[in-house]
Amino acid sequence: MPTLGPTVGDWANSDGQIWLHLLKTVTAGLLALGIAMLLDLQQPRIAMTTVFVLMQPFSGMVLAKSFYRILGTAVGTLAALVLGALFVQQPELYMLGMIGWVSACIAAAVRYRHFRWYGFVLAGYTAALIGIPNVTTPHDLFLAALTRAAEVAVGIVCSSAVSALIVPQRSSLALRHALHVRYVNFTAFAADVLGRGIHRGQFERRFADLVDEIVGFETTRTFAAFEDPAMRSRSQHLGRLNGEFMDACARLHALHQLFKRLRAGGPSWTVDAITPYFGELSALLASIGHANADAARAAAGLRLFQASLPGRVRETRRPLETAPAESLADFDTAAELLYRFVDEWILYSETYASLARRKPGAGPRTVGRYVSKTNGFMVAFTFARSAAVMAIAGWFWIETDWSSGGLAVIGAALACALTSTTPNASKTAVQMALGAAVATMTGYLFTCYVYPNIDGFPLLCALLAPVLALGAFIASRNPTAGYGIGFSVFFCLLAGPDNVVTYSPDLLINNGMAITASLLFAAITFAVMFPADMPWLTERIKGDLRAQVVSACKEELPGLNRRFQSRTHDLASQLRMLLTRRSRRRRDALRWMLVTLEVGHAVIDLRNEAARAAYAQALHSGWKSGLTRTCDDLARLFARPDAPALERALVSVRSATWIAQDVLETVHADRHKRHDLQRILSCLHFIRTALLDKGAPFNAS
Repeated sequence: MPTLGPTVGDWANSDGQIWLHLLKTVTAGLLALGIAMLLDLQQPRIAMTTVFVLMQPFSGMVLAKSFYRILGTAVGTLAALVLGALFVQQPELYMLGMIGWVSACIAAAVRYRHFRWYGFVLAGYTAALIGIPNVTTPHDLFLAALTRAAEVAVGIVCSSAVSALIVPQRSSLALRHALHVRYVNFTAFAADVLGRGIHRGQFERRFADLVDEIVGFETTRTFAAFEDPAMRSRSQHLGRLNGEFMDACARLHALHQLFKRLRAGGPSWTVDAITPYFGELSALLASIGHANADAARAAAGLRLFQASLPGRVRETRRPLETAPAESLADFDTAAELLYRFVDEWILYSETYASLARRKPGAGPRTVGRYVSKTNGFMVAFTFARSAAVMAIAGWFWIETDWSSGGLAVIGAALACALTSTTPNASKTAVQMALGAAVATMTGYLFTCYVYPNIDGFPLLCALLAPVLALGAFIASRNPTAGYGIGFSVFFCLLAGPDNVVTYSPDLLINNGMAITASLLFAAITFAVMFPADMPWLTERIKGDLRAQVVSACKEELPGLNRRFQSRTHDLASQLRMLLTRRSRRRRDALRWMLVTLEVGHAVIDLRNEAARAAYAQALHSGWKSGLTRTCDDLARLFARPDAPALERALVSVRSATWIAQDVLETVHADRHKRHDLQRILSCLHFIRTALLDKGAPFNAS
């Protein structure tokens, strides 16, 4: 008996969460069905369908999606009315207008993503759902629009109310838990990297997971703001935390890359001299993890380490000053990067600790706004793919005058919308098609054998609940989500009960065939005509990724670091979504992301340090032109990576290094100015080692 409490707690935090989600989903669906019937709406099953499309485990997710779903539904309803008024009894022109509208909405959903994705998708799908069945009967369009909007609104209200009122699972709590897990895991990861070191492939895989966490955090933060006023008031604080985490990740990667290069080709004394500091910091971070990641204590311990670091490094460096200049530059750069990493880690730990204490951090550092970035060709590709699928389905419907052809067009629009941001659109569409086929067969059994033999709403709920729960359970599992979505949504849409049930098995089968065929057709089109991992498309996104270094070299400095980091991580996450299979192209894309972060971050550091050392222009006439030429040549290299551009960039970096060394000799007696120039030299040396790295993608190509 003493072990019963922990056992129940473990179950409640694992399988219990799944059962709670199923209970709330089925309850909301049946509640929406009952209210729609009570209001005598034309198709109560639409309200139930809305719940299964909308429901999420966390209340913040449901509230965020509901807000944008209401906006999307209203805009979609208006679009259906406008298109119907413009193209009265002109089905061909009406279909062209509808295809353009729906495809544009899906493309906009890909552009803006996250919770806003759903608003754009609904603006397109609602227009198709309302307008397509009434193409040939425009006099019914206005009434159908109002009725359908009311049915969708009932589903929105029920899903939101049930999620928020019945044992609400706050995304704010999930966010706090995710922050704790991220802090612990990253502490252990940093300890491994700085201590024993890890294999290149393992580092790349684990770092890529951190990229996904950074991008996903921004979405969860927005969800939490919808449900928790405390989280809403701390939104900027949370944004600062994510920005500092990005900085710490970038510093760790830079340290890993430099130390890897030192071990591979540097003189042994350089590695021997700096390794004790890496080992000491690794031991500190490992002890933090073993102490359950007390962030405040970690920050205090690291501040002591940081305070003693400059003096100890100078003592270590003094006997080595007779070494070759290149080797000494390796040591200075490693020490500078180590100091910067500790500084970033302290800021990240202090911000995290202030959140854990539920108190705002003192003196928040301005880090700028998270800026998402989507490749324009990706948006155009999504528009073309959606337009092609819907155009072929619409042409077939108009040419054959198939009674269920309109539903097939709606199914095609739904397939394009729901798969627009999935890693494998074709696979998801096939899963949805199989789910729709099973839903059709299940609906046939209900229509022929269940509905005729029951009486009363309670008995109807008792018989529908197991079927709905099964679909929701399958949809909650990532590997089978497509099957569950297809089954749940299309069972409700095809065979959900109305106030007056129509016992027409032949119509049900015909509609089910139309939906299944349209989903399979969409899957074939996605796989054959529009595969998302086409080389030209991924190359375009990699071009946008490399362009972030151009931005680091050219854009205004205020807020540049946050813009650069967020856009780079966003584009890298999109590439990982497209290139799902482990392959050479996936590794190449990941390495472009890593070298972009490495060089871009160093360039921003260089520009910031040069801005603080503006007095150097008066000491050397080539100071400003040398740094400008370095940034210009680095921008050209990443815009068009080839051997001549790489050679020009190396020459410019070397020239700027010579100029900085001349200025350093001039100001050597001034301690502060000497430190300014030493930091600039470290930035230049690090950029040069990154360009010379044989594992860098522009060298490999």
